[in-house]
Amino acid sequence: MNVLTLSDHLGAYLVIGAFLFATGIYGMARRRSLIGMLIAAELVLAGASVNFMAFSHFLAPTPATGQIITLFIMAIAAAEVAITLSIIIAVYRNYKSIDAEDVSELKE
Repeated sequence: MNVLTLSDHLGAYLVIGAFLFATGIYGMARRRSLIGMLIAAELVLAGASVNFMAFSHFLAPTPATGQIITLFIMAIAAAEVAITLSIIIAVYRNYKSIDAEDVSELKE
């Protein structure tokens, strides 16, 4: 007797990926602090990675394709975090705040 579990369906992974992506988009639109926006951007990248891995597992002829794309996404996310945190530190030193509304004009 073959019992299908939730992990046997592509749709379950796509729903999880879409939820992560939508939560990240909502967080980027609603967050006031730059750190919150950074975390929301990471959720967007995580949602995209879950979808790539799901499609790779269920539909791709070679499963390494989704894994390689996910590794590239992880590398981009690491570079994004490093650059964004350095920008946040520079903004905090100049404006003494990391609120996005307080830093609406970036002039020298």
